[in-house]
Amino acid sequence: MASVHKKSGSYYVVYSYIDETGKGKQKWEKCSSKGEAYKRKLEVEAAKESNHFVMPKDMTVAQLMDQFVDTYGVTKWGPVTFDHNTALIRNYINPVLGDIQVQQVKKYSIDKFYQQLSVTKPVEVRGKKSKGFLSPSTIEKISHVLNAAFKQAVAWEIIEKSPCEGAIRPKTLKNERPIWTSDLVKQALELCEDNRLYLAMNLSFAASLRLGECLGLTWSCVNITDEEIMNNDCWVYIDKELIRLNKRAIERVGNNGVLQVFPSTKHNATTCMVLKRPKSQTSIRKVWIPNTLALILREWKKKQDELKELIGTAYSDFDLVIAHNDGRPCDGQVIEHAFNDLKRENNLPDVVFHSLRHSSTTYKLELTHGDIKSIQGDTGHATAAMVTEVYSHILDSKRKQNALAFDEAFYKQPDLRGIVEDARVVHNESAVSAMDVIKAVKESPELLNELRSLLLNGDETQGKG
Repeated sequence: MASVHKKSGSYYVVYSYIDETGKGKQKWEKCSSKGEAYKRKLEVEAAKESNHFVMPKDMTVAQLMDQFVDTYGVTKWGPVTFDHNTALIRNYINPVLGDIQVQQVKKYSIDKFYQQLSVTKPVEVRGKKSKGFLSPSTIEKISHVLNAAFKQAVAWEIIEKSPCEGAIRPKTLKNERPIWTSDLVKQALELCEDNRLYLAMNLSFAASLRLGECLGLTWSCVNITDEEIMNNDCWVYIDKELIRLNKRAIERVGNNGVLQVFPSTKHNATTCMVLKRPKSQTSIRKVWIPNTLALILREWKKKQDELKELIGTAYSDFDLVIAHNDGRPCDGQVIEHAFNDLKRENNLPDVVFHSLRHSSTTYKLELTHGDIKSIQGDTGHATAAMVTEVYSHILDSKRKQNALAFDEAFYKQPDLRGIVEDARVVHNESAVSAMDVIKAVKESPELLNELRSLLLNGDETQGKG
């Protein structure tokens, strides 16, 4: 049914099959080694015997990816996911695997591909360079796309089995990002001279907002009336975020989740700013804010209204809280560049803007003594478990304090068969342990007689009393 042949130093599995038109054809399938060839021979024979044989098709991985995106991606993905996944295919999958025939891709090919990715530098995006190699989390995202594509290839009967099954992926290690303490955040705010950055930093830290949520906040979702301030009931409603998207993604997928597309300032721009729904339903939330932040927002609104009146029709009013002086939406990179300048000019510890949200959560966990559910409501995490995962270091410190509190409350005056009393003796510098007495008696036998005399005298004294 199938045979192995060696030709020009390479091993081939040779077998016959009937194509879609009913014609008999012969296939020479190249393998990486003699062992792999004999393994493939058995696979072909077993598939034919069980009537699960898949006819060879001349399709490359790049062609599979195109077909996968056109039929699966367009239907299942939103514009953001479409943009991200097609970028992963374009930048990392096709350059390495694109020209290989789909049916020639084996498990070891995928293993080797993942190994290669671990020493691959990230592709520069919009002039933004990254240090080092691709992170395990990025490689994991690539593997998800690749796995989904090959799984679909099995469903389409292009291949018998996905080579991604059981492939060895790099472990995703969750590195703890450095964050600023509340004192450092306060210092940075005092040093900040950029009013737009100042407001964004306050929103991120006080309200636990992501940068896109800060920039997508509209005045219609800000509640800071006199009455609300008097009642300490000021809040913002988070139901959208501002991001930059590839126009092609919107054209291919449609406005799925996109609430508003802003006009581009450049004629030939390939990307545009959009307001979109948050990435998950739990991200839509009401966040109560401190009165101080409410007053900062009111002052900002006053200045924005004055500017609007000054420039008149030149102001594009999109109701955005944080915007350019002419009302246009503010790209996240503008805030990030300003944040980097603030750090550099004032020798502040190097953290990313998103770390302010982590600092916020950390600070609130400390203030509430670990009230995870209330923090989850502010951050918009899907589950409380996500909060405990990300901020376990803070919760651990509280658990240590719990142990101390437990010790003081429960073990304050215990008997515990002398264990605690012995511990007190050990820690008392003026006390002498029983072991010290025994050691001294062994070294100086005459002390034993003195000890006996003292004990006898003590007994006689007690008898007289």
